[in-house]
Amino acid sequence: MARPLSVYDLTAHIREILEGSALLQKVWVSGEISNFKAHSSGHYYFTLKDDRASLKSVMWRSRTGLLKFRPYDGMKVLTKGNIGVYERDGAYQFYVDLIEPDGLGSLYVAYEQLKKRLDEEGLFAEHRKRPLPKHPRTVAVLTSPTGAAIRDIITVLRRRYPLAQVLIIPVTVQGADAVPSIVSALHNICAHSDIDVVILGRGGGSIEDLWAFNDEQVARAITQCPYPIVSAIGHETDFTIADFVADMRAPTPSAAAELVVPDIRALESRLLEMRLSLSTSLERKLTSLRQHTDNLSVRLNTNSPRRQLRMLREHATHLHFRLIGSSSLYLTKQRGLLSSYAATLHALSPLKVLARGYSVTQSEDAHVITSCLEVNIGDNLTTTLRHGKIMSVVTGKEHCDAI
Repeated sequence: MARPLSVYDLTAHIREILEGSALLQKVWVSGEISNFKAHSSGHYYFTLKDDRASLKSVMWRSRTGLLKFRPYDGMKVLTKGNIGVYERDGAYQFYVDLIEPDGLGSLYVAYEQLKKRLDEEGLFAEHRKRPLPKHPRTVAVLTSPTGAAIRDIITVLRRRYPLAQVLIIPVTVQGADAVPSIVSALHNICAHSDIDVVILGRGGGSIEDLWAFNDEQVARAITQCPYPIVSAIGHETDFTIADFVADMRAPTPSAAAELVVPDIRALESRLLEMRLSLSTSLERKLTSLRQHTDNLSVRLNTNSPRRQLRMLREHATHLHFRLIGSSSLYLTKQRGLLSSYAATLHALSPLKVLARGYSVTQSEDAHVITSCLEVNIGDNLTTTLRHGKIMSVVTGKEHCDAI
């Protein structure tokens, strides 16, 4: 009997046979993914199956990072890799280097997956869309400085609304540098406080050419921009993730330029219409005022102001004569009363008392002194006589308590 092989030796021999077969290396296998697991290490573990067999498969992290989409259970795929043996379990498995959707391109699958995820986050919601300014002062344009898109945009902006300032921000729109270039530009425009609206655009191209605008980093940078953004990527039939997250989508760069600025000729026409409307309104108002003035003139003539004035003059003359007669009688009566009052005042006049040798003494504040208790030594007094006044100073007081 030949020397028995160890389990390891037999497994290693099987491994050499399988891994040494050219038919089992770099082989394409089609099937459906099941039991998919994305390990925290970055490796993918799954089973490829069809209706008759299954094949354990693994894709290392160095390869998963190159995928533009994420596999899922039930996904039909084309895979390329090598058959090998996992010695610990004594099982053969498929080491996958490449996965492509079976029937759909990998870019398309990645596009649909990202679109679905961002839509579920609400980044496409209408309530997030910001309105475009009606009369922007500064339009920022993020595009290639050498492409046809920039020429189309500038031509339309200058033709439609030359009042707007155009700020050109050059970016790379395709290739490996496109995503960081676009993201950086979107972040940098936050430093400009005078921007009113942004156009993010490029000309048409294949899905690969436009892929930078399907990148998640670009999509999130658009949503974080403080200014409304109009996307103008590709042609009318091309829709990118950037189109869905932008505030407005234009089918072409030229259409984007038409969206962000008004037509100055239309504004001038509108101003002319407003001027004519204002002129017509003023003319109508003047006509109405003239008619009102004419009506007032007729009413004045009907009421005959001159006749009214004549009647007022006659009435005033009548009142004048009545007033003269009444005044004469009134004055005679008042003169008699005045004579009576004058006689009474003359009899009671202090001057008559002063004429008999009496006097009136007052303090500095014009208070009439009637008792020595009302003054103090040193007070200045004024004594009024019939003829003149005497100023004196109190040097002494006597009999202040006498009645």
